[in-house]
Amino acid sequence: MSRGLRNGASWQGRMVCEACMAKEGKGRHVKGCREKGREQWGVGLFIEDGAYTTIASAVTMLMALTLVFSASLAIWSAGRSADVQVSADATALAGANVVSSYHTAATVVDACSLSMGLAGFAMAGVGLVGTLVPGAQDLAGKTLDAGIRMLRLRNQFVSSASEGLQKLEQAIPFLVAAQGTRACDAQDAGRIDYSGTAIALPRTSASEFPAIEEDQIDVSELEGASDELEAAAEDLAEASKETARAKEAAWLADCGRKGMDMQERAGKLSGISAEDNPVFASSLTWDPNVALDRTRAYYRWRLEHDTSQGSGVEARADAAARHAFYGYAVDQFENAHVAERDGIVVSNVELLPKNTAEVRGTRLYTDTVWPSTFEPEGLTLHFDSSCPGVRGSAGAKLALSSIDAGMARECPVCHFSVGDVGKVPAASTSIDNGFEYHLREFTQALDEYVAARNYELELERQAKEEAEQAGDVFEDAIQALSGKRPRIAPPGRNGCIALVAADELEPPESLKTAFSAGKDVPRRGAISAAVLAPEQASEENNVLSRFCSGLEERVGSGGAAGLIDGVMDLWGKLLVAYGDMADGLSEIFDELTGGLESFGMGPLAEWMRGRLQGVVRGLGFEQVDLRLRKPVLTDSSNVFEHSDMAGFADAQKLLRKIPTGLSDPAALLEAVGYGVDSYVQSLEITLVEIPLPGGGSIPLTVRLRDVTGAWGKG
Repeated sequence: MSRGLRNGASWQGRMVCEACMAKEGKGRHVKGCREKGREQWGVGLFIEDGAYTTIASAVTMLMALTLVFSASLAIWSAGRSADVQVSADATALAGANVVSSYHTAATVVDACSLSMGLAGFAMAGVGLVGTLVPGAQDLAGKTLDAGIRMLRLRNQFVSSASEGLQKLEQAIPFLVAAQGTRACDAQDAGRIDYSGTAIALPRTSASEFPAIEEDQIDVSELEGASDELEAAAEDLAEASKETARAKEAAWLADCGRKGMDMQERAGKLSGISAEDNPVFASSLTWDPNVALDRTRAYYRWRLEHDTSQGSGVEARADAAARHAFYGYAVDQFENAHVAERDGIVVSNVELLPKNTAEVRGTRLYTDTVWPSTFEPEGLTLHFDSSCPGVRGSAGAKLALSSIDAGMARECPVCHFSVGDVGKVPAASTSIDNGFEYHLREFTQALDEYVAARNYELELERQAKEEAEQAGDVFEDAIQALSGKRPRIAPPGRNGCIALVAADELEPPESLKTAFSAGKDVPRRGAISAAVLAPEQASEENNVLSRFCSGLEERVGSGGAAGLIDGVMDLWGKLLVAYGDMADGLSEIFDELTGGLESFGMGPLAEWMRGRLQGVVRGLGFEQVDLRLRKPVLTDSSNVFEHSDMAGFADAQKLLRKIPTGLSDPAALLEAVGYGVDSYVQSLEITLVEIPLPGGGSIPLTVRLRDVTGAWGKG
């Protein structure tokens, strides 16, 4: 700029020359001005007469091109740096996904172990109750055996499961690294080469697994107790059959026959009401006291309504004998009863005499109720004081036995003696058209019933003792099961850190021009972190629904994972109820034992049912978290603060150790100094095999081929 331009002042948009201004007062150079030449080599090169010159336009274009190509190179370089962070994010999520898969596998194993054990106990408990139900022993025995087999299968399952889970846990740090490395390799695009891995934090496990020997259910004690109970129940069942047979015989004699029986004869031979002469269709609903009530009503009516069949001495004597017999029967059955008190059946029912010989064994023979007179031939016994043979004065009342004893003589007119009374029951007892015939049959069957029932009650007491012992063993075993649960806390439970590095990268030829430097992008890296976040659990979306849906595809459809067959059906229901096992088991046990009611559960079976129901309802199971855990990205500080790493500075040191161009997870772990205890060599690990009661098993397999196969370049 010329010194003559005054401080860059403007006049009408033009620069003002002081020299010219002094001469002309105008803002232009005048002829001969010494400043005019100098202006043409300054701003004048770019601006002439108010317009841009060719030089100005050329410089502008060169600057614009330089900026465009430089910006493109900068954008490309920045994009490569961002790609490293994307790769690190994918690597962290992939590593955390391994921990998520382990959580799912461990939860499924725990569910299978617990539900198999409870299915076995449910079946065993129902079998124990059914053992005491008459008519259900065969089915109960099979159910009990199935339950014990299921418990043995559960023991086999937990032995392999505990070992398999611990072995898999040891490999988790390597599996996290392997999966992270594979995900990192998958991010390679074009000439970009990423190297990286994921690190599980913490690297050590805090899981707690019950010792295998402690986690075994001792089925031998349960089996022994069930054998003792079965033996006692079999003896009791035989005794119950004998009791039922004797009771049925008594019922048949009373009112169970289609032809003649006590009910039918009482209706034909007396006028007692239908209310006093009921019919029962089954011995199960009939009680022996029904027959006793019927007998009391019958003999009262006979005593009150019996009259002489003629006016002759013989007819009157026969009426007196019948009256004596009916009166005796009324007295005998007045307080007759059959009652079960304090575990003993008591009966005071006695047989009525059936002939003269048996009459001599009763008070009919010894009671002094018959009139006598002093006749010339001696003291004479008569059927009544109105006997035509009465001649002398009245004597004392005599017993029929006095004639046989020689203390009195038989009346020569009425000839009344013990034989007259004896022939009253003789006829009606010896043929089936007499009431006494069926009454005697009932009384004999009743005696057999009382003896059989008392023996049955004794065996029932013994069976209850065995049932109490079996119930105690059952309770101890199932309580032990409820307390043996694993605590799942694998390596990586607090999250996974991803370390990804990329080597120097030469820019593409298209960005190498005279307008940009075209320098290589230097070595760069990124750190990312992922943790497991639980999802809201629902019936369709939880750990077990995923497992069961996968299992269903393998074993067929239907029910819980298609396992609809006896014990497996029960196991499937319990498996689905795993989240709230206590309520699920209680409901299923009530349902199963309720099915025994159709057989007619007795008091002992009801007691056993209540005993085991109380055990099941009293079980305490920790509510199980069935939420699926999915990896999500998080601030790396959230992971560092729960790990043994100091923080981001430690991670940066490890990041600088990542060798580029390497995709072997073991080598990468070694490079960063992250030691692991176990490396997985197999492409597939069978974590556990779920045994089936009918034979065979369903393997629960962890597939590693997607992790360990094809590392990329390496």
